[in-house]
Amino acid sequence: MTFFSVLLALIIEQVRALSTHNPIYNLVRSHAEHTAQGFDAGRAKHGLLAWLVVVVPFVLVVAVVYYVLMRINILLGFAWNVLIVYLTLGFRQFSHYFTDIHLALNNDDPNRAREILRQWIGIDTVDMPVQEVVRNTLVHAVVASHRHVFGVFFWFLMPIGPAGAVLYRISEYLARHWSEPGPDRSPEFSQFARRAFYVIDWIPARLTSIGFAIVGNFEDAIYAWRTYARQWPDGNDGILLAAGSGALGARLVGPLAEPSSVDTLDGDHEAPLPVGSDCTPRTLQAAVGLVWRAVLLWMLLLMMLTIAVWFG
Repeated sequence: MTFFSVLLALIIEQVRALSTHNPIYNLVRSHAEHTAQGFDAGRAKHGLLAWLVVVVPFVLVVAVVYYVLMRINILLGFAWNVLIVYLTLGFRQFSHYFTDIHLALNNDDPNRAREILRQWIGIDTVDMPVQEVVRNTLVHAVVASHRHVFGVFFWFLMPIGPAGAVLYRISEYLARHWSEPGPDRSPEFSQFARRAFYVIDWIPARLTSIGFAIVGNFEDAIYAWRTYARQWPDGNDGILLAAGSGALGARLVGPLAEPSSVDTLDGDHEAPLPVGSDCTPRTLQAAVGLVWRAVLLWMLLLMMLTIAVWFG
């Protein structure tokens, strides 16, 4: 049932993408914002309490509904699984930025590509070289594909099922949203959310990186993983980007790029050797192929696991 839940949710998401302003997402955003305003008193323990107040109710509700529906009818449980995976995937919620940037560069319109990139990640892209436009696009696409697809897959496969997918997506949102600077937000408040998501994402990030290595250039992916991963402030993102860089044969990490407000290189460490070639618009098409091959790889493994369970 797990395999078909994921497969059907993927198909529905490709046919009809979920808007980022749908009522469910707005409910989570509103609850998270009001909780932060009420709990942020400048200490890390308040961030822990706020995280529990936001995450636990949603996870419990999803788990209880799944349990009740499965007791009533397995088809109802299956439908609930499909709905939750559809709500938590979000593949198309970032891919339109990627696609539009790719199209703009193919039409020889770098100014349009810079503007789309600025809207997507919120950094200054004025006069940014095309090479850097491509690199920043790839950096954010690699991380987004993991957080919107592969990370959700992993936690959905855990014993808690759809509740695991909800746990992952809400934890990712809180770690990202509560870390955004603001006049009424203390730096200490987001510490627990960041640490919690780092732990939750530790295994999924490494499995995604292994998947990139298998479907891409394996030797370069492993070399980049071992050499470049520690250059990034977030260890999980560093592994993803290093492995993705090697798998693509594109220089996403190393001394190529200037730090941005979201993804920064540690200037105290420079990799001894670059991996791959400079980023070009053609690399964007290669990245699309890499992500979809990785999706097919994990779907194939899930199908084999499902068959083994059926005949085991």
